[in-house]
This record gives sequence, C-alpha cells and structure tokens, in this order.
Amino acid sequence: MKLGAVIITMGNRPAELRALLDSVAAQEGDRIEVVVVGNGSPVPDVPAGVRTVELPENLGIPGGRNVGIEAFGPSGADVDALLFLDDDGLLPLTDTAELCRKAFAEDPRLGIISFRIADPETGVTQRRHVPRLRAADPMRSSRVTTFLGGANAVRTRVLAEVGPLPGDFFYAHEETDLAWRALDAGWLIDYRADMVLHHPATAPSRHAVYHRMVARNRVWLARRNLPAPLVPVYLGVWMLLTLLRRPSGEALKAWFGGFREGWRTPCGPRRPMKWRTVWRLTRLGRPPVI
Repeated sequence: MKLGAVIITMGNRPAELRALLDSVAAQEGDRIEVVVVGNGSPVPDVPAGVRTVELPENLGIPGGRNVGIEAFGPSGADVDALLFLDDDGLLPLTDTAELCRKAFAEDPRLGIISFRIADPETGVTQRRHVPRLRAADPMRSSRVTTFLGGANAVRTRVLAEVGPLPGDFFYAHEETDLAWRALDAGWLIDYRADMVLHHPATAPSRHAVYHRMVARNRVWLARRNLPAPLVPVYLGVWMLLTLLRRPSGEALKAWFGGFREGWRTPCGPRRPMKWRTVWRLTRLGRPPVI
C-alpha cells in the first residue's frame, strides 16, 4: 500500500505544522509523500521533499482537501490511500501508517479509517470525536457510519468511485456526506482506537461560522443523500436536538438562518441512498434520522 498525506493550513501554526510533518516522516515503513495546501495563505517553511500548493483564496476545509487529493493525480490515483491530518495534530506513535496499510490490505472492502483523537496533555478523547452514538468507551474500535475529518485515511479507490468531498460545504458535515456515499457504494468504515492523532481539546463552536454552517450543511446533507421520506424526519430530529441543547439567542438565530439557507440554495447533485443502505446504517447503530 502506497500512502500519501494531505494537510491544509492557514499558515498560522508553523511550529505545530512542522511537528506534524516530523511525526509523519517518522512513520515506520515506506516513505509517505506529503502535500501541504496553503488555503488562501502562504505555506510556512517545510522540510525538503514536502510538496506545497498555495491557493489564492480560502476554499474551506473540503475544498482545500480536494486540491490536495488532486495533487496526487486524478482522485489521488498515484497512491493507494491518503491520510488527512489537521495541521495542529501530531502522530504520537510511529506504527500508525503500517497499521493503516495492514488494515486496508486485509479487508479489500474497507474504504475509510477514522483515527482516535486524544488531547496530548490529558490523553482524553472527547465524546464528539468518537464517530458513533455509543461513544462512552473511546478505546473500543468498531465499524462506524462516519469519520473524523482531520484524522483519517481514505482508500483512493473510494474517491474515484463516489467522488471527492463536497467543496461547497466549506466547513461541517463534509465527512458524513462522503461517508454516506461510500457506504451506499458498498464500502466499509472503521473507527480504530489504536491509531491515534494528538490534538488539543477544543470546542467546535470556536469557529464564527459554526452554527450557520452546521445548520445549512445539515439540510444540504439530507437533500443530497436521503430518500425523500427521511428528509423531514432527519431534519426534524436535529431541530429538536438543537432546541434541547438551549443555545444562546445569537447562536439560535444563526442556526435558523443557516437552516433557511440550506433550503433556499443549491445543494449539489441529489443521489439518494438505497434503502438497503438505510438498513445497513441502522444495523450499525446509526439510522440516518439522527
């Protein structure tokens, strides 16, 4: 298995980026070719052998990663799988790449691997970083229905078959969109607790666009991927959950603005998943209504 790695950066974390690149270089086995994408910003100094792409504007997380994918040929075809890593993360173990190679080689239908994210100071994995409903035990590996955007490995055949990340999403839910399309095509997704990315514990709401993007992209996700009868159920459940969390008035206003935007704006091509995929998601513990 030939591996590559895609890292997007805003250029504002040069020390963290360098530490991440060093941890990728330290991986056992064959060398991993790395592409760093400057998402609307210059790329800080990187070690020799690391390729860089500097974009004139910020294309968002999925847009920037899609550029990184194409740097490895159409749909990343120059390599067998791509690691997607946050620029302020770090691979603390040197066998992560070899574990990826082994996992993909042993299971030809395994399309995506989601790593475990742990805080480097405390070792704690936040509940939101376990991509399943039963998230109490982050040390338990399992089959899942989505993955973590900045700590994963994707077989490039998946990208060639189902397409790239949805660039128009900019931020939020782009991983679930790709995951649902991959599952609908018959691929499998694993959460692996033994593949670790160190990343400081943060709150997703630190991003100014969080509430608007989460709501808008939730609507787009449903419109693009769900059978018609499930669209109102899925969005109704998430509206109820949002209200139960009692966000601030400003956050709620932004959320409803994004929700309206999701209905009023184009969501991209609609390819509703098969009903057997709905059943697969349900058997995996995450029916696509929550």
